[in-house]
Amino acid sequence: MQSLIAIPTYQRAHQIVRAVEAALAQSQHDVGVVVIDDGSTDETQAACAQWFGHPRFGYIKLDRNLGTAAAKNVALALFAFDAITFHDSDDIPHIDKLLRQQRTLARTGLVAADCAPWHLAGGGQVADAPAELDLVLTAHRFVSADGRAARIARTLSLVEDFFPNLQFSAGPPGDWVLINSGLFRRDLFTRIGGYAESVEEDRDLRNRALMAGAHIWFIDDVLLDKYEQPDSLTAATATGYASARRRDDRTALWQTIADWRPGTTPAPVPIDLADLGIAFASLPQPLIVATDIALTPATRVRLDAIVAELA
Repeated sequence: MQSLIAIPTYQRAHQIVRAVEAALAQSQHDVGVVVIDDGSTDETQAACAQWFGHPRFGYIKLDRNLGTAAAKNVALALFAFDAITFHDSDDIPHIDKLLRQQRTLARTGLVAADCAPWHLAGGGQVADAPAELDLVLTAHRFVSADGRAARIARTLSLVEDFFPNLQFSAGPPGDWVLINSGLFRRDLFTRIGGYAESVEEDRDLRNRALMAGAHIWFIDDVLLDKYEQPDSLTAATATGYASARRRDDRTALWQTIADWRPGTTPAPVPIDLADLGIAFASLPQPLIVATDIALTPATRVRLDAIVAELA
């Protein structure tokens, strides 16, 4: 199984080195690492230059800032992988994170208990049919900008948009399971598409995976340390994370759930990168254009041109 760690980043030259070092140091030694620099104007490219030429490291700098969802979609659309995880530039994975996630994702013969209403899941899978896992999540340790630390492992948070009335006390306020640092099987994106253009792109993807009947496993061990900085997405006002747009995006995804009917799978969200430009690339192998993940027609034309230019 070929796994990829994608690190979308913007203006984090002071953080990116530690994140890349931890990603390349994974005990699963064949994991690829790619930094998608979302148009940074700081020294991010210079900070990553020490790995240019590394056989497992790639760097792509976009010609302008497109946002986190687009940066993640670049990795989905242009890189070969069987499984992918997304780390933020202030995420430090434990050395065995990918090893444990990959071994779990490769498990076979998993069968639902016959007392569960398995037939209601997307695809109508019956109880005695072995399942293939689509996504492996883990607990993580969150260290806030003011130095407070908390173990984050509230699995109920995965369905909070579907069942907002289920708000049992468990752990610190804001205890939620990270989706982006999960290990996704490529086939899941084939079924549900890429990231929507939204401030809530991870939340939206999580919900679409659940609606599609994705098989999800949770490793109840801390395998990632997440450090919030004053300029982190959740802390910096300039990112738009705490904004009217975020409220609008969240209202939209709630409406998607209201319109959904159990047992049906939402149409894949096509990746839209029709205006993508790449200012610089250092790659260990040629790029591809995904043929199994939904792309808008204009995106496919643009990506074909980019791949030809970089060949």
